[in-house]
Amino acid sequence: MKKLFRILLSLLLFTACFEQSTAQQQVLPKVSASTVGISKERLNRIDSMLASAVSDNKIPGAVALIARHGKIVYYKAFGMANNASNETLQLDHIFRIASQSKAITSTAVMMLWEEGKFSLDDPISKYIPEFGTPLLLESFNEADSSYTTKPAEKQITIRNLLTHTSGIGYGQIDGDAQFRKIYAKAGIVDLFTTEDIKIADNIKKLASLPLHHNPGEKFTYSEGLDVLGYFVEVISGMPFDKFLKTRIFDPLGMKDTQFYLPEAKYNRLVTVQTKENDKWVKYPVTFYDTDYPKTGAKQFFSGGAGLTSTAKDYATFLQMYLNKGELNGVRLLSRTTVETILTNQIPYISKEIPAVHGLAFGLVDKQKHDLGGSGSEGTFEWGGYFNTQYFADPKEDIIGILLKQTQKISDDTAGKFRVLVNAAIAD
Repeated sequence: MKKLFRILLSLLLFTACFEQSTAQQQVLPKVSASTVGISKERLNRIDSMLASAVSDNKIPGAVALIARHGKIVYYKAFGMANNASNETLQLDHIFRIASQSKAITSTAVMMLWEEGKFSLDDPISKYIPEFGTPLLLESFNEADSSYTTKPAEKQITIRNLLTHTSGIGYGQIDGDAQFRKIYAKAGIVDLFTTEDIKIADNIKKLASLPLHHNPGEKFTYSEGLDVLGYFVEVISGMPFDKFLKTRIFDPLGMKDTQFYLPEAKYNRLVTVQTKENDKWVKYPVTFYDTDYPKTGAKQFFSGGAGLTSTAKDYATFLQMYLNKGELNGVRLLSRTTVETILTNQIPYISKEIPAVHGLAFGLVDKQKHDLGGSGSEGTFEWGGYFNTQYFADPKEDIIGILLKQTQKISDDTAGKFRVLVNAAIAD
C-alpha cells in the first residue's frame, strides 16, 4: 500500500511539474495569424513597409512584434543592428527602451500602493522630505543662469508624478531653455550616465530646483518617474533595480530586461545610429554616452528612461496588462487596480489640462480613436527616446511593438506600422 502511495505521489508531482513547465512555455506562443482573427495577407504589408524603409535608408533596422489574444502572430527583424560592422539585426537583440521604462516604474509604484503603503494623493515630501518646500521660477538671468523663486501653492503628490502634472522639468530634453540651463548648472542627470551617481543623490538635488508651474495645473513631461524610482527604494527598502527584478521581471519571465547589461549580453545590444552623408554611423557622445548600458559605473537606475529590453520581453509586460494584471499564473496587480491605471486621470486633477494619461501610460480617447489609425478608445501607448514605440488595445486584445535605435532622424514607420496592424484585424 505504501509503495502504491509513493508511486501515485510521484505521478502527481511529475504531472504538476510537467503542467507548470508547459504553462511556462506557453507565454506568448507563436501561432498562425488566422487562428486569432488576423489576416496573413495584410500582415505582408508590414513586411513591405519595413523592408522599404530599410532599403530606402530611412531607418537602419527594426524589430516588429504583434500579438493577439496572448499569441504572437508577427515577429520579425529587418536591417542592421550596426551598419559599420555589418551586423544583422536579430529578434533577440536588446534595445534601450528609454521612456518605455516609465510604465514599468509606475507598475512598481502601484504594486506597493496595493499593499497599502501610501495614498496616491499623499505629498511626495511625506516620503522624500527634500520636496517639502516646492518652489516656482520667478525670474531668470540669462547671463549666468541664476534665478529667483517663490513658494508653490501646492505640494507635489504621487499622482502628480505618475501623470506628469507635478511641474518638474526634464533638463536637457526640456522644452523650456531656461529649465535646461537651470538643470545643467545644478548637475542634474536627466536620462542616463556612465558616472558613479546614485538616483537618491540626483533626486534630492532635483527637489531643490524650481517647478514649471504649480502641481496639478498643467501637463509637463518630466523627470517625475525618476523621483518615483527612488520612492520605490524608500518604500520597499530595496534597491530599485533589485525590486524590479524580483517583483516584476523574474515573475513574468522577462529575462532580457534590466538597466545594465552583463558582459555575456554585450554583443546583443543594438547600436544607436544616426546619418552622416547619407550613411548610418554610431551616434557620438553628447551629454550622455549611448554605451551606458555596458560601460561606466552602472549605478544610476533611472525609472524614467534607464531600462534595456527586447520586443518579446516588453510584449510579455503588456500582455500582463491585457490580462488585467496576471500572466501565466502570476498576478502582479488586481483587476481593479489595472482599471484605475488605465483610466484617464487628468480630468480628476484639473478640468483645464488637455491631456489623456492614466497612471502608467498615455491613452487613446474617443477623439483620437475617431480620427483613425490609433486603435480603440482605451488603447494604452508610449514610446522611447531612441525611437521605440508600443501600443496595446484592450478591446481588440492586440499588442504592437516597433523597436529601432536612432537619434536625430525622422521616419514615418511608427505611424504606418500602427495603421497596418489595426488594418490586419479580420474578424
